[in-house]
Amino acid sequence: MIGVIDYGGGNLRNVLNVLKHLDVESDLVASPDDFHSTDRVLFPGVGAMGDCMRVLEERGLTEPLRQWIAEDRPYFGICLGYQVLFEASEESSNVHGLGAFQGRVVKFPGDTGLKVPHMGWNAIQRTDPEDPIWTGVADDAHVYFVHSFYPQPEDEAMISSRTEYGVEFASSIRKGNTFACQFHPERSQQVGLQLIKNFAHG
Repeated sequence: MIGVIDYGGGNLRNVLNVLKHLDVESDLVASPDDFHSTDRVLFPGVGAMGDCMRVLEERGLTEPLRQWIAEDRPYFGICLGYQVLFEASEESSNVHGLGAFQGRVVKFPGDTGLKVPHMGWNAIQRTDPEDPIWTGVADDAHVYFVHSFYPQPEDEAMISSRTEYGVEFASSIRKGNTFACQFHPERSQQVGLQLIKNFAHG
């Protein structure tokens, strides 16, 4: 059972539909008790960290999420579900993230000549092609991005893929049973489906 974190965002149904398409049992996690019936957590996300953290606090999900990650239980974060793993974000300067990992979420610099937000297809370069999460995914595969901010992990050893967009940034991380990515697998066609399948059956 994959529990999909219900943080009040608008793309939850898309993710649930993808899981249904893959014949993966799933349900929303909207309260602390919902964690008891799930084996894996998937945190999709669009929106700002400040609004997201406020809803997580209101629903009592913050501490259960921190505990889940601290216990190294399977976690898959998408976009905002990636960013909230870190300590803080330039987008919401007075708001703390989950702080599961050290690092900050920063905005793309404005002097690259490239449009922000970074929107559309771009390539990823995997740092460890042998990681089971990448099974069936080619190096330099293209995935779909929509974001203006990205995490800068202090521990570069946890970077699972990198992407170039004016600057090189960590487009995904892997730490134990936690995998999180800045791109949207649910919008990345076969590559994205393969990643979610690898997580669901890993």
